[in-house]
Amino acid sequence: MQYPDALIKNILRTTKTIAMVGASGNEMRPSYFAMMYLLAKGYKIHPINPGMVGKEILGQKVYGSLKDVPAPVDMVDIFRTSDAAPGIVKEALEEKERLGLRTVWMQLGVISEEAQDLADEGGLTVVMDRCPKIEHGRFSGEIGWMGVNRRVIDNRKPLLFGKGGSLNRK
Repeated sequence: MQYPDALIKNILRTTKTIAMVGASGNEMRPSYFAMMYLLAKGYKIHPINPGMVGKEILGQKVYGSLKDVPAPVDMVDIFRTSDAAPGIVKEALEEKERLGLRTVWMQLGVISEEAQDLADEGGLTVVMDRCPKIEHGRFSGEIGWMGVNRRVIDNRKPLLFGKGGSLNRK
């Protein structure tokens, strides 16, 4: 999936709260690493995992569904299989107004044209087959993605967000 860098940067700058569907308390799972990173970068995360309702992941209360999550939520981050994505998007659309939801983000390997069509029709911005942790790291200079693209290793931080690679989120 190709998305303009400006779109991804705008989502990362304007998002404050993320509902992470499929969050795991297992520290070996990718969702755990992504959640830990995003929390460290100042995002508020509401983990959603029906098997862990009432418990905590990284100090955050776990919810059973989007219906249980307190508002506001800017983004739903889907850490589930592609076939689960349409149902999650349908639930997100049911809660869109209450939560103030703007974005549905499907993690690496999660690709669903049906989910994308539903979200598009519902007025949500959609990103598929990407990871906000990786994208944040790429734009903040923590991951030297630009050097990889040019096939040149470069340790200089790109000044895409401002001095020091900061996202300047408010």
